[in-house]
Amino acid sequence: MPIPFLASVLIDGWPSWLPGPWTLTKAGSALGAIAVTKIYAGGATCTSERNMHGRVVMITGGTSGIGAATVYELAKRGAQIILLTHHEHNDSFLVDFIDDMRDRTNNQLIYAEQVDLRSLHSVRKFATKWVDNAPPRRLDTIILCGSTLTPPGKARTETPDGVESTWQVNFLSNFHLLGILSPAIRAQPFDRDVRIIIPTCSAYIRSPSLDKALDKKDWSPSKAYARSKMAMMVFGKAYQKHLDAYKRPDELPMNARVFLVDPGYTRTPGMRRWLTRGTVWGLIVYLFLYVFSWLFLKSASMGAQSILWAVMEGSLVRDKGGKVVKECMVVDCARKDVDDEAVAKKLWESSDKLIEEKEKDAAAKRARAKKREMEKEEEKKERERVEEIEALVNTIKKGKQKEKEKPKSGKKPKVGEKTA
Repeated sequence: MPIPFLASVLIDGWPSWLPGPWTLTKAGSALGAIAVTKIYAGGATCTSERNMHGRVVMITGGTSGIGAATVYELAKRGAQIILLTHHEHNDSFLVDFIDDMRDRTNNQLIYAEQVDLRSLHSVRKFATKWVDNAPPRRLDTIILCGSTLTPPGKARTETPDGVESTWQVNFLSNFHLLGILSPAIRAQPFDRDVRIIIPTCSAYIRSPSLDKALDKKDWSPSKAYARSKMAMMVFGKAYQKHLDAYKRPDELPMNARVFLVDPGYTRTPGMRRWLTRGTVWGLIVYLFLYVFSWLFLKSASMGAQSILWAVMEGSLVRDKGGKVVKECMVVDCARKDVDDEAVAKKLWESSDKLIEEKEKDAAAKRARAKKREMEKEEEKKERERVEEIEALVNTIKKGKQKEKEKPKSGKKPKVGEKTA
């Protein structure tokens, strides 16, 4: 086919039905530029593989975006997945999600535990139950994909615990979770390669200092989000040192490693919420300009590649933890204060103090609520007893009234008198 066509062009000239060579060159160049841009923006693909059968993976934020893509890839390789989600077990969305994931991956070992990152009590309840298990449960990987953000222009919000939402969900609850799970992580056998994956974002580069809290007057959605990611970076480095300082009873080296992973800019629900500013008009504009987000932003599947690489790459076993991973390779951190021990110590201590304070307040609220509930229950029982007594009294009164209303049939016979 190509040879006769080329011969026809040489003999008869360029066909009139075909656009000219210059037009074809411009169109080809444009398509080539789009293809190159798409491939470049898509980022690196994970080529590492690992036998995940029998490995237990605990993940937050695993029902949407990058987390869902990560769950799919790991479940497809046979891993046992434990989804930590704020949904209740009988929630229709969660049930459908797990059923669909089991069908698509042919893996029935996908479960869910209710852990609401907006509640420190919910985090403690799950983590304590996990740690109290004897013997210690197997745990190979923890992936902390759960996060939130406030769209630009929206007001500052707080969780039921009274903490700014972005700070608690993105940092404080994750800090609380890993803090309680620390004994379970350290109890894993020496030959088990335990990895803790903390997804981050390049937004941490523009984060304000962690030395002081972000005041309400200085608060903005971008600052709050960047600061929470910066805090997770600092905590991740400090947590690795915390694990390394532990002396195992068998006197062997610690086998747990922390990796900070930057997935890159990805088309996730969070990114869409940020771009649309959480408004209907923003969503309409986003849909009209969707081609640009498709071209320049990664898909959720491509965003998960660096996380998968951090989970499965074999060469990471030979290196120490606390590394930053981006585009399926270890890279340097963009800010020096991430490794500042003074900042890490202050952050750790202030977070512990804040959690203790908020948990005490929450416990007092639960106690008061329980007391009110018990009082209501007692009042209800007392009302029921009063109603029962009143009903009995009314019944007796009605009986007596009926006795009085009975017609007299005649004189009663005297004693010893015969009746006819």
